[in-house]
Parts: sequence; C-alpha cells; structure tokens
Amino acid sequence: MKKLFLLVLIASISFPVMADNVFKGRWIDLTHEFSEETIYWPTAESYKKTTVFEGHTDAGFYYTAYNFSAAEHGGTHVDAPIHFSEGRKTVDQMPIEQFIGAGVLIRITEKVKKNRNYQLSVQDIIDWESKHGVIEKNSILLIDTGSSKLWPNREKYMGTDERGPEAIKKLKFPGIHPDAAKFLSAKRSIKAVGLDSPSIDFGGSTLFETHQILFEKNIPGFENVANLDKLPSKGFMVVALPMKIKGGSGAPLRIVAFIPAE
Repeated sequence: MKKLFLLVLIASISFPVMADNVFKGRWIDLTHEFSEETIYWPTAESYKKTTVFEGHTDAGFYYTAYNFSAAEHGGTHVDAPIHFSEGRKTVDQMPIEQFIGAGVLIRITEKVKKNRNYQLSVQDIIDWESKHGVIEKNSILLIDTGSSKLWPNREKYMGTDERGPEAIKKLKFPGIHPDAAKFLSAKRSIKAVGLDSPSIDFGGSTLFETHQILFEKNIPGFENVANLDKLPSKGFMVVALPMKIKGGSGAPLRIVAFIPAE
C-alpha cells in the first residue's frame, strides 16, 4: 500500500497518462458537508454563512461571494494534540504526512446498536487483528460505529438537540475506551485515529481521558467522519487534510479514502 501511494505521487507529477492507470479504484468521500445543518458541540459556535454578493454585477457578469464562520470543533474535523495536552502540536505544526497513510477499519456497529455509549475496547482491537493481522506501523485507524447514518439528526446522533452547558449532561454516543487509547499509543504506532461520532471520548465522558492519552503522544483525532460503512477492513489509503489554522486546536477536515481496484 505504501509503495502504491508513492507510485501514485510520482506518476501524477511526472506521467499524467500513467497516473490515470494507477488510479484504478474508488474514491470515497468521508466528509460531511458544512452547512446550517452541521452538528457542533452544544457549547460551540455553529456554522454561519452570509451573502456578500450573488447575482449579476453592473458590468453584466455573474458573481458570487460569501462569508462563513464556525468553531474549530464541529462537522468533520480534526482535533490537534494541543486540544487536550499542553505543549503538544497545533494544527499547523503537524507534519502533512501524519494526515496521509494506509487505513484500517474496525467496525463496532452491532455493539453500538445495543449500547449507544459503547466504547471501542482493547478486545475489539485484538479480535480485529486475529482476522486481519497486527495493525501496521503508521496506519490511520478508523472506527465505524454506524453513527454516520444518523447525521444530521442531532438528537439521534448526539443524544440531544439541546444547546448550552446543560446539554452536555445529556450527550450519548460511542467513543474509544481509555484502555484502548493506552493500548494504541503504547503498543501500536498509529498516525491518527478517527470515527463517525462527535468525539473520540464517549458521550458520557467528563474527563476526556482518551483525548488526553492520545494527544500526549501527538496522535490526532478525526471526529464526525462520514461513510465509513463503505470501507473495507483494510487495503485502502486515507488522505485527511485540515484547514491550516495557525495555533489551531482543531480545524475543518476534508478526508477521503482510496480503494485500489483488485
């Protein structure tokens, strides 16, 4: 997979015709669109879009321009390590290669159906590896909880559609157990971890231990990822490029996956 990706980069730069042949496969967009429906943390500023101009100018040509504003942490986005770990990397400080790599997917949808606050466990990781092999170094781990299908229904997706500090007590969604975070950070050299829920910590978390554990090791988290149900367990490439916000604790993310043709 790594050799394939290197070949793709070389081909796309030097040999356009060859690149067309190398890119045999499927691209999967793992990003929710940003709009007024985009889901944000109950205490975060939501997405806003205003019109600067839309229509035909006095000179006769058509022109559109808009302003938008939003919190760093909402929609499909990345949490940079600085978000929960003092002195760790901000969005702009993270090397671009950390956002690109071979992807692996652990699916826990059936367990989440029984417990909306389910947390990925060490055993889930071990069970996956018993079928697919040990997670390779520098992989990007994605976790399919089945939550993406609930988007953009805030109540079903987050547990509540209320806003403000009191709403946080009502949040309910799956995440990653701190023990699994410790296992991944100590035993597996992953580049990043992502899932299709509002947070890498489950909805009932008050200490956000998974954030703290992973971010201490400069392992970023991708949240509100889309379309993970369309990915295989392994054998795909992830490209997840965030807005480069100087000093940012997070940023909107455009994340895609490439599945090579067999």
